[in-house]
Amino acid sequence: MLNLDQLKDTALQLDQEDTLQGFRNQFYGVDDHIYMDGNSLGLMSKKAEQSVLRVLQDWKELGIDGWMNGDIPWYYYAEKSAEIQASLLGAKPNEVIVTGSTTVNLHQLMATFYRPQGNRKKILADALNFPTDIYALQSQVQLHGFDVDETLLLVPSEDGRTINEKTVVEWMDRHHDEIAIVMLPAVLYRSGQLLDMAYLTKEAHDRGLLIGFDLCHSAGSVEHDLHEWGVDFAFWCNYKYFNSGPGSVASLYVHEKHHGAVPGLAGWFGTQKDKQFDMSLSFEPEPSAGGFQIGTPHMLSMAPVHGSMQLFQEAGMTNIRKKSLALTDYLVKLVQAYNEQVDEEKRLTIGTPLKAENRGGHIALEHSEAPRICKALKDAGVIPDFRSPNVIRLAPVALYTRFIDVYHMMTTLAQIMNEEQYKKYEQGRDVVA
Repeated sequence: MLNLDQLKDTALQLDQEDTLQGFRNQFYGVDDHIYMDGNSLGLMSKKAEQSVLRVLQDWKELGIDGWMNGDIPWYYYAEKSAEIQASLLGAKPNEVIVTGSTTVNLHQLMATFYRPQGNRKKILADALNFPTDIYALQSQVQLHGFDVDETLLLVPSEDGRTINEKTVVEWMDRHHDEIAIVMLPAVLYRSGQLLDMAYLTKEAHDRGLLIGFDLCHSAGSVEHDLHEWGVDFAFWCNYKYFNSGPGSVASLYVHEKHHGAVPGLAGWFGTQKDKQFDMSLSFEPEPSAGGFQIGTPHMLSMAPVHGSMQLFQEAGMTNIRKKSLALTDYLVKLVQAYNEQVDEEKRLTIGTPLKAENRGGHIALEHSEAPRICKALKDAGVIPDFRSPNVIRLAPVALYTRFIDVYHMMTTLAQIMNEEQYKKYEQGRDVVA
């Protein structure tokens, strides 16, 4: 039986062997606290900062000429950033564009690909998806004049934590003649379960169904092969694992087989690039993912994406995923060692699948006192993430988290639990959890 002290040497050894350790010094705030909330907001990198400063300098010196004469011309900035990002997600350069926000992009994609015909009007989703996705899907159903309860199918969870992919396929079969489109998360935001996107895409296509994925909790921590899998569309934010800043511009992916489709929500930045300033009243979409842009790019919140993507390109997604799994493996061992040493009421339930192929980039710990535990952790210098009603999400991020950080986080958590320090805090969550 291992105890926490015995696992400290493991952390030191793993840190010595870490091929990504040099990237830590590219980030701000890594020595101020133990940051375990990169799955909600990644830390600022020096390259992201430099990208913003370059855009500001271009604006300062060039004014409107920054659109064509900036360090990276603003007119092509979304495409230049997307080229790097596409390589990190197994997509072709023209299949990705940096644009919009997560929910706006979902609305754009659903407005384009959700085309109910006859009995085929239902959307197949899941009951554990992030609420903004559900709100958007409900809205799309209502815009078509359909009843939400009848039209939006939510595959249930058997345990409140995970979704069984075979159950999803069973629902595809059960409602085969009624489904118009399938939309699922790649990683469930609460438990961190990673769905088998390749399997689900094949099963959907075998039944003649379009399928898309929300990659918000997988982009930047999990390897993808979107083009090869044949995923029809996907969307994600860039401020979590991709470390591009609060509310930074998001991204979307559309498989090249759908290029040239008229977007459901047309706007002038989706027109053909060489004709955009012709100001024609006839919309001609750019024949790439760029055609799904709507309005003028938000340069100051897009700039950090470009800088951050350079770090990911240097590190490589295979290396990032390898370290991410090693970090979460180590965290699981620490929790198991802790649980073996305490009474049942102080134990922490691991709500994340333990198999590597089923796990994203964070570990979800469950305890009835989770809100108060998170407050105690924060006051002790550890930044966790709380999800109602009882989940403590911990995300050690490959580019800036050390194994020794994970060890110190766990010993801090153990002390809080053993000494019942959390009882000093109110049970309710803060406004932003």
